[in-house]
This record gives sequence, structure tokens and C-alpha cells, in this order.
Amino acid sequence: MKSIVHKILSIALVFVVLFSTMSFTINMHYCGGSLMDTAIFSKVETCGMKMENPLSGGCSITKMNCCDDKSLVVDGQDELKLSVDKISFEQQVFIASFVYTYINLFEGLDKNVSSYEEYKPPLVIRQIYKIDETYLI
Repeated sequence: MKSIVHKILSIALVFVVLFSTMSFTINMHYCGGSLMDTAIFSKVETCGMKMENPLSGGCSITKMNCCDDKSLVVDGQDELKLSVDKISFEQQVFIASFVYTYINLFEGLDKNVSSYEEYKPPLVIRQIYKIDETYLI
């Protein structure tokens, strides 16, 4: 049960970090004051009523455009970037020694070495519980 909760929490934190660092743009197309189309990560489709201002012979006629495009930009957090080129020599030594000791931490022994294998237990000359007269009842 604990490992399942741990995995779910880890995946949730991955998505939190992913969405907090991701930036995106929401494009909206308004026609006549009402929202006609929205799009994320792409351009919006227009309603086809967008007016163009043609310049003909020095006289230009300007008409009010009924369509309007707006963009909402959501900036992600960019403070999580780690610059590796600014690590000092002492930090490099620490990282190298930490990685080396962490990797060697999981190396097992080839044989289970016991320093007491060569010794034999002492011979029992007298039974000590009879000498001290202690009995378990």
C-alpha cells in the first residue's frame, strides 16, 4: 500500500514540475465582440470577415474592423535551470566522492567472512548453573 501511494505521489509531483515550468499561448478570435474560436499551441481560425485596407490611388478608405485577435501568454517558471559551468572545484570533488561512495555502497562481499570460524568453543568443565544453584522453574 505504501509503495502505491509513493508512486502516485511521485507521478503527481512530476506533473506539477512539468506544468509549472511549461509556457503556452492561448489565442482567441473575437468577431463583433463575441468569442468565435480559441486555440492552444496553434493559430485560431478566423470567421472570414476580416477587413483589409486596400490603398488605391492615394485615397484610402478606412473601415472599422469587426474582428479582433487576442493572445494570452502564460509564462512558465524558468528559474529551475542549473548552470553546470559555475561549479567550483570543491563542489566537483564533493560530487565525485559522493557518487563513488554511493556506487560502492551496494557492492556485496564475495564470501561471508567470519573471524570466529577458526576458534572452537571452550570445553565445559563444570556446569555453572549447578555451582551457583540457579534453576529455572
